[in-house]
Amino acid sequence: MLAVVVLISGSGTNLRALLERCTDAAFPVRVVAVGADRDAPGTEHAEEFGVPSFLVPFPYYPSREAWGDALLAEVAKWGPDVVVLSGLMRLLPPRVVDALAPRLLNTHPAYLPEFPGAHAVRDALAAGVQETGASVIVVDHGVDSGPVLARERVPVLPGDTESVLHDRIKPVERRLLAEVLEGVATGRIDLKERVA
Repeated sequence: MLAVVVLISGSGTNLRALLERCTDAAFPVRVVAVGADRDAPGTEHAEEFGVPSFLVPFPYYPSREAWGDALLAEVAKWGPDVVVLSGLMRLLPPRVVDALAPRLLNTHPAYLPEFPGAHAVRDALAAGVQETGASVIVVDHGVDSGPVLARERVPVLPGDTESVLHDRIKPVERRLLAEVLEGVATGRIDLKERVA
């Protein structure tokens, strides 16, 4: 069974989808804890599913590095096989990435390397492309620049707004994340091999 810690900042819709998937006994993944960098509504999903949560509030620390060290200490308590960033809207300090890599994954609402960054859906619309997508990557020191584990195209339709397009991307993002975690759990995906 693959033990996963999920880190969030917001509503946790991707987290909820993963928790629902984990209720399937045949799915070889379990979320062992959920962490947040602020008082995030998404921790309510953890509570509903009986999963422990922890809070490491960024403003309580004198620097990003000090916050990162505290976050890493909390994550380590749960002994996860993989850590998933699911809407964590804060860059992790390099030593946190180094400590967790390559077992640190992120989802992204674009077909990477296209449209990295926090406004991927808006950027895709502004560029006038006919397709964007969803990706799951290994986190590195760049912004959405790590090795791609899975990605899939999503069409941009006439009249799409940012929220409408994002709502079309989210189910693909969630499915890809579940497929990647299952692949890691079964040995089909070797994270060390993917980043070598």
